[in-house]
Amino acid sequence: MFLEAAVGGEEPHRVAARAPASGPGGRPAGDPADDLPDGLMVADRDARVVVFNAAAVRMTGIPAETALGTDFRDALPLHDAEGRDWWKCLAPYEGLCTRTRHPERVLFLPGGTELLVTAAYRRDGQGRVERFSVCLRDAAHRARRERDRADLVSTVAHELRSPLTSVKGFTATLLAKWHRFNDDQKRVMLETVNADADRVTRLITELLDVSRIEAGRLEMHRQVVDLPEEVRKVIAGRVAAGEAEDRFRFEARGELPEMWLDPDKMDQILGNLLENAVRHGAGTVTIVVEPDAHKEGAAVSVRDEGEGIPPEAVQRVFRQFWRGPGGNRRGGTGLGLYIVKGLVEAHGGVITVRRAPGGGAEFRFTVPAGAPDYAT
Repeated sequence: MFLEAAVGGEEPHRVAARAPASGPGGRPAGDPADDLPDGLMVADRDARVVVFNAAAVRMTGIPAETALGTDFRDALPLHDAEGRDWWKCLAPYEGLCTRTRHPERVLFLPGGTELLVTAAYRRDGQGRVERFSVCLRDAAHRARRERDRADLVSTVAHELRSPLTSVKGFTATLLAKWHRFNDDQKRVMLETVNADADRVTRLITELLDVSRIEAGRLEMHRQVVDLPEEVRKVIAGRVAAGEAEDRFRFEARGELPEMWLDPDKMDQILGNLLENAVRHGAGTVTIVVEPDAHKEGAAVSVRDEGEGIPPEAVQRVFRQFWRGPGGNRRGGTGLGLYIVKGLVEAHGGVITVRRAPGGGAEFRFTVPAGAPDYAT
């Protein structure tokens, strides 16, 4: 339906093929087909190309004036992964008259350019082809997504292997030699198992969050949140986990409006930002909570005194698998800041990163005061 709707009736094709060329590439100026984001080639009942839009020119490198009026098989030679001529395999004008469209598949131009190709037919009352429409999409974006998925699987496998090996090893040892260990040794082993189980749980939670963010299915459960108290609670958790208390400094400036936020997600945002500052930064980690510029919400800044973020990396900070200047050697899945950005935006806020006043990195996010769920 998309292809047929995109190219309209027969009259626009005749105009596209025959009108005086005054636009780029010899095409008529203002051709509606050039507004389409996907490449489009349309052949008439004689298999001659009558539409070859700007996106098709960009993707294939074939000038429109070269394609228009020629046999579509010569204008756009496509091959499958085995090198077979796709048009000979498909036989659009000689095949079954019941065919209406072909599903998307990966095909290649002679130079190796990879394209995602779909096709549709328009037939007359006798089933003969009146119009054959081919839609082209750049395969690079999909290839990047597939690489990201492969990276995610690899990262998850790597991050799960270590804690699960530990859990399995200590559990098997305790079961086999329970009476050989004293109470202190048993406690150490069980505490290790418990910590590694928490690590696995956090990883699974991250993966679920990534899935919900990408699908736009994050659920918000708003209630009144004392934001400074939430910060104090997260800091206390870091200290209880073994961080030095003097590693953190907290500043609350000004009076905040009544903040309707999701407390669990705010804990996750603050926890991830503090963990990032501790892991990738150095010196004192300063957290500042203050009203935003318009006094209609809150602004939270998390600063460290480390090396900071290289200017060339700023645009990549909130992407999946970004791990900062330390790279893989500092561990982590590289999903934390991506999740932070998604959670902040789910609150209707924004997050930025810049160089802190005293050096290091400063992550600053703002969130509006919000409203209770039943009022939204």
